[in-house]
Amino acid sequence: MKLYNQGARPPAADAASHSAVSFAGLMEKIEILRSTLRWSSRLERADIEKLLKQATTLRDEVMGLSHKERFVQAAAGGEAPVHEEVERMPRERRQALLERSFIFEGTFGDNPKLLESLETAEKAAPTDLPVLIDGESGTGKELMAKVIHANGSRQDRPFISVNCGAIPDSLLESELFGHKKGAFTGASSDRRGKFESAHTGTIFLDEIGELPLTGQVKLLRVLEAHEIQRVGSDEVIAVDTRIVAATNKDLRSMSKEGTFREDLFYRLSVIHVSVPALRERRDEIPLLVAFFCDEAAGMLKRRPVRLTPRLRDFLMHYEYPGNIRELRNLLYRVSCLAGDTADLVHLPQDIRPKPAALAVVPIGPVGAVSALPASLSEAKRAASDEAERAFLERGLQEVGGTVAELARRCDMNRSHLQMLLKKHGIHSKDFRGQREKG
Repeated sequence: MKLYNQGARPPAADAASHSAVSFAGLMEKIEILRSTLRWSSRLERADIEKLLKQATTLRDEVMGLSHKERFVQAAAGGEAPVHEEVERMPRERRQALLERSFIFEGTFGDNPKLLESLETAEKAAPTDLPVLIDGESGTGKELMAKVIHANGSRQDRPFISVNCGAIPDSLLESELFGHKKGAFTGASSDRRGKFESAHTGTIFLDEIGELPLTGQVKLLRVLEAHEIQRVGSDEVIAVDTRIVAATNKDLRSMSKEGTFREDLFYRLSVIHVSVPALRERRDEIPLLVAFFCDEAAGMLKRRPVRLTPRLRDFLMHYEYPGNIRELRNLLYRVSCLAGDTADLVHLPQDIRPKPAALAVVPIGPVGAVSALPASLSEAKRAASDEAERAFLERGLQEVGGTVAELARRCDMNRSHLQMLLKKHGIHSKDFRGQREKG
């Protein structure tokens, strides 16, 4: 770990040795240790869980120490000039974030748009300025809000998440600001609201675009006066809360249409962070696949599932309308349903590619058709499927329809072979006796 020298900054000649013990390198070693312990076959499970807990505690302590160190270095002038940071290559910018002890739970790649958002979040984190995060559903807006909280001065204080779209209009004010006993039917006792619970910490207002106009007025008062009133009470309560909001809607257009207050929009978007869709940062998919496969394996208490080349190809080229959330759910699904190896058959039926994956295009005056691949990737998948089917049929013919013998010859798990046969609609009984006849 890098140590802060209260004297002069280390000379450039020492840069190589200084980076060798960087925060990123130390974190990588800890993660390797945790991965090794998780899959060790020589330890009892109880011992593994104990050591994993100790390693996790160590990681959290390192994060806390490095977080404080980063602010000391920033105050001492250790940050790179802004123009130099922008001009660096994406991989260098990513590495610079890690070496500055940037706290990020998960993984991220070299996409310039995402790196720009993370750099903005890093600069905004130590302040108390409101932040507005926008992006499609499932892109990781709440994770970005947690990044801002974890890298700020309130990291040890509460982080309260509120889904504005899930609260009924009649209960919105009570949920956000609390109520006094007897304020309305069912209010049997005093209750603190979300803003009081987030006092001295951060409140994350997800789906802020779903907030009704009456709720927007109340929220604007909190931003301006930093105080609230419980429902049914005249007492004014001061709150010191950092506000981070998120939306998948265009609030600027909504403010022009009159469905979102323009003054509230400008109050919330002092710092504006956009999270790009997953299809715009495909370089991140292999990292996320490895991360979520390992995460799913830890939850299921099994080794990470292996993915066939064609499943990996599908995951790399799929459009992901649900973004990272959809990718995570897909990998949890295939990790649960597959044995040692996951294939296309483990995907949901509605997104699973067709076996032939061909587009039929009518030509000629008499309605003749010509089958053309819809894309190069579909053509490759179709050719792969046809080759796989031919291989299985030829193999079954050679062994006389005996699945166990074919599995032995191909060094393949029998249940996986049965799954492939089912996928192609091949019945082993149709090949019985063919070896003798041949």
